[in-house]
Amino acid sequence: MKINLSERVGLARCEARGHIAPMSMTLTLSLLAASLIVGGFAGWRGAQPSDFLKPRLVPWRFIMLLAGALVFLLLIHLGALLGVAPRT
Repeated sequence: MKINLSERVGLARCEARGHIAPMSMTLTLSLLAASLIVGGFAGWRGAQPSDFLKPRLVPWRFIMLLAGALVFLLLIHLGALLGVAPRT
């Protein structure tokens, strides 16, 4: 498969070849809001004092880290949807 680089405007504006459907602005914003809520909740739960008699079974700090990484990726995707060109 050959890609013509002169026709590429950005990753969000390329035709979705081999993908089921491109991500819309609505889906991006709702995933961004959901990951911010999950990250905030995981940060709050991870900051609770630990009880040695009841160990934590959910790794809240790791979930907060994953949610933060997803927020970062979604912000980059949102910028691509809005037409912000990457620095080269």
